[in-house]
Amino acid sequence: MQHTVSAYDEELNALRSIVTQMGGLAEQELAEAVAALTARDPEAAAKVIAMDKRLDALEFEADALVVQMIARRSPVADDLREIISALKITGMLERVGDFAKNIAKRVTVISQSAPVRPAATIPQMAQEAHMMISNVLEAYVERDSAKAVMVWRSDDRVDALYNSLFRELLTYMMESPSSITQSTHLLFIAKNIERIGDQATNIAEVIYFAIEGEPLEDDRPKSDTTSFARPDQIAPPRT
Repeated sequence: MQHTVSAYDEELNALRSIVTQMGGLAEQELAEAVAALTARDPEAAAKVIAMDKRLDALEFEADALVVQMIARRSPVADDLREIISALKITGMLERVGDFAKNIAKRVTVISQSAPVRPAATIPQMAQEAHMMISNVLEAYVERDSAKAVMVWRSDDRVDALYNSLFRELLTYMMESPSSITQSTHLLFIAKNIERIGDQATNIAEVIYFAIEGEPLEDDRPKSDTTSFARPDQIAPPRT
């Protein structure tokens, strides 16, 4: 929709640009953090950590622009939903960057010991989460509520991988106590990836509301069952 004041459209386009820039950076951070983990490369991990500052700066820029637009333009209806939604999305993308940074921070410790078998699942989890972020950004750019719903429903794949890895790592730690330090770090990494999937789901909900003007009515898909795990339900060590 074109506005009578051209500066208003320029500000909206600037806000959209910040969101897409942040999305691209968040995708890059996740991909490079997992690549550093897979390669066991602390130097590459350090670059990911440094990259996160750019995401923080863009979020601050978005906050300032939103305050300015609300003060100057008094937006209503569709415009107000879009502006507030963009503000929420930038905060969620900043969190994605934080989770990617947390993955990178653990690379140094993990690189100091031999890899453990369950670590092979991590890249698959990360690929699913990365796809969710990529698809939800497409939904934002294309204003495609159907695609947002598709992303919203896809989180169970990341959760299923996380549940499986959680149990596998606990079993592995019982079998091999010497792996406890590295396995614990991998559990935290897996949780960070699972939370990235959650952020993609949150963004999908916001996009749907921005486009349709109403929240998603279905129950949110959530398949992370690790909070209910009991030690006596974990497979015993193999002998």
